[in-house]
Amino acid sequence: MNMKLMTRAAILLAVGLTLSMVPGSAQDSASTSDPAMDKLWGDSVVKLRAENAERGQLFDEGNYAMFIHWGLYSQLGNQVNGKTYYGIGEWIMNPRMAGIPVADYKKLAGSFNPVNFDAQQIASIAKDAGMKYIVITAKHHDGFAMYDSQANDFNIVDATPWGKDPMKELAAACREAGMGFGFYYSHNQDWTFPGGGGGPTVDEDGNPATFDDYFNKKCLPQVKEITTEYGPIEIVWFDTPGKMPKHYVEQLVDVVHKNQPRAMVSGRAGHGLGDYQTLGDMEVPRENIEGLWESVDTTNDSWAYAWYDEYWKSPREILSRLLACVGRGGTYMLNIGPRGDGAVPERAAATLRQSGEWIRRYPQVVYGTQASPWEHALPWGDVTRKGNTLFLCVFDWPTSGKLYLPNLKTEILSSELLVGSQSEPIAWNRSGDSVVLELPPRAPEKLVSVIELQLASEPEVDPVWTLDPNVETEILAEFADVTNIEKSGKRWMEKFGEWKGIIHAHGFETGGKATWEIDVIEPGDYNVDLTYAGEGRLVWEVEIEGGQKIRNQQNSSHNYQSFPIGWLQFPHPGRYRVSVSCIDGELESASLKAIRFSPIR
Repeated sequence: MNMKLMTRAAILLAVGLTLSMVPGSAQDSASTSDPAMDKLWGDSVVKLRAENAERGQLFDEGNYAMFIHWGLYSQLGNQVNGKTYYGIGEWIMNPRMAGIPVADYKKLAGSFNPVNFDAQQIASIAKDAGMKYIVITAKHHDGFAMYDSQANDFNIVDATPWGKDPMKELAAACREAGMGFGFYYSHNQDWTFPGGGGGPTVDEDGNPATFDDYFNKKCLPQVKEITTEYGPIEIVWFDTPGKMPKHYVEQLVDVVHKNQPRAMVSGRAGHGLGDYQTLGDMEVPRENIEGLWESVDTTNDSWAYAWYDEYWKSPREILSRLLACVGRGGTYMLNIGPRGDGAVPERAAATLRQSGEWIRRYPQVVYGTQASPWEHALPWGDVTRKGNTLFLCVFDWPTSGKLYLPNLKTEILSSELLVGSQSEPIAWNRSGDSVVLELPPRAPEKLVSVIELQLASEPEVDPVWTLDPNVETEILAEFADVTNIEKSGKRWMEKFGEWKGIIHAHGFETGGKATWEIDVIEPGDYNVDLTYAGEGRLVWEVEIEGGQKIRNQQNSSHNYQSFPIGWLQFPHPGRYRVSVSCIDGELESASLKAIRFSPIR
């Protein structure tokens, strides 16, 4: 996962920060006047082109974006002929969901009339949320184009009673709001066009259809359209390349870079040809990742609108996942799924705006920042950085009034508690290898409180996990060293398309163990829980190497749950090695996710 795709200098060069070209042919000069384009781009073309010089850096420095899944599938909302299908809504046509025949699905366009679509409102929600650009589905796997495509008439202008191009409106609204704009395009899968991935294998005349037919008649022409007809765009977000041959992807990437020299291509283009890495759906990393990357996530469970899906991320959860991505060195793109009528679900808009209000108060914490020197979250929250400045984002305010920063070796020049634009100094002292901040009894913010540390030089930190004396410390199995067992990734769907994933330790039947190196600030007793899955009753052993050993039998479940094992005593401050083994029961089923330590008061 720690794969550096491109250096910062290389990627900024690739997106063309000099920006001497405008969309169209690569020979078009920025001084060329096109009244139609000037009207689309807004009243002040000169100002806009100056903004574009900055906008090439949005991915690397903006760190937060809006994803939009909206299409023909949205009017179904996961309900077909009175039956609800549970899972991601944009796949409703697929045989793994409702299995709607191509002819029946195409007929849906005749009743698609999104009269409540409001491009200005969507741009306003994104801007109020603190997002810096929007990426929207131009064409998803169903093959329906949400723009006025000349290459294929299965599109929102030609096939619906609404007859408008919402992408023109949204592109203009983003420019007016000073935001970037980009397109999602499903380049491999097309379930309604002959020859497309997962699509019909014969054309309307019954002749065999090949992928080459789909690519040349629809895919390539449509990518040319979305990169020439909508003004400057920031990203073309290709998806699910499958076994698409490399030469097709190369053509698409060349088209994007020719027509939009500052636009970036998503990592899901395939064959390593993207400009940055895209993690798995809904995947928020737990440790720092090198290079340029993004995490894509949803405001509820489904990407596209599903009528029953009211499991919204709270403002606090949105900020937690955003800061986790920024703190690991990446970008967070959070999705909304408008209804079939074009309206944004009210709760999605409300939670985005509430979390955005916090970002408005603390923009320096999110934008243009670097990864945390600890390389992972801390028990009380997370950290972002700008040069010699650290921003401590405290989610769990310590009731003791003491906040512990483990193994920060750099000299501290100042420490301030931020309250919006105001600040107040806070005292600190060193205790062994840790810094202890003296905090007021109450958190100043309801969502996340912020402490700013000015350091004398770039931070020097030992990122070893440290048990916090105030709050529970959870350490994932992915941070363990393993002996005679395996450590690997595991992903599964709890509903269709709603991915979960961990890195787990397993294979305990070989008699191996998972071991963590940890620091202890305050000696004493700590309660130990293990989070695991398995079958039947399992016997676990937890050992301090050279010290106490505890053992317990607990139940297990097919899903991951936490069970208490017992108390461990750390007799003095310092560094320890703690090991976990599963020693009895159905060992082949045992899957360890995490160990948790809670101080005993």
